Amino acid sequence: MLYIRTQMSNVQTEQLKKFVFSSKCIVNGEPFEEKLEVIIPELLQGSYSFYTWPSAPVLAWFIWENRQEFYGKKVVELGSGTALPGIVAAKCGANVILTESASLTKSLSHTRRSCQVNNLVINKHIQVIGLTWGLFLSNLDYLGPLDYILGSDCFFEPSTFEDILVTVSYLLDINTNAKFFCTYQERSSDWSIEHLLSKWELECIVHNTNNLGNSIGLNIHDLIGDHSIHLLEIFRKA
Repeated sequence: MLYIRTQMSNVQTEQLKKFVFSSKCIVNGEPFEEKLEVIIPELLQGSYSFYTWPSAPVLAWFIWENRQEFYGKKVVELGSGTALPGIVAAKCGANVILTESASLTKSLSHTRRSCQVNNLVINKHIQVIGLTWGLFLSNLDYLGPLDYILGSDCFFEPSTFEDILVTVSYLLDINTNAKFFCTYQERSSDWSIEHLLSKWELECIVHNTNNLGNSIGLNIHDLIGDHSIHLLEIFRKA
């Protein structure tokens, strides 16, 4: 991750971060490297949705390393914010809808800005819509059939945990083979979604993230520092 430049506006300072995803392998006896660069704008004086939290690059790396699974698939990202995971999925060939709370118009505008910086044309290469967790509005049906749901650090406030999982549960009810991949930062050992998963008949697998980026010698702690970041796969109980 590189800080590449800072722009001044009349009100706020926008900082552009460059995230580089790559992998190396041997093809026909020759070394081969694939690479993807994503630029993420951040507003330094903005609220939490204008900043790329440590959970986002972990989920983005997971998507990058499983990009063949996401190619051509329908994907929605919940609480996109600066939208790093969703943009990586779109760059890897997924059909992506980015969402932010319908009431956070500035956050939605910033999500669109992230798309613009990465040359993703709204309603052509990617979509951005307002979607509020826990509310069953018509835009939920607008999402259509889904293969994957993404969420980066959505579980940051216990008061919203059930709203998130109610929304996920609904989407998994109408997309029975879909999966919800999410990363979250452990902020308190007292916080848990286990009882909510049981209540809404969801199951969860915890994925090991220590091997992400191994082919290029990436140390996961270069992405997350001293934070504890967990990667979950949530799906409907059989």
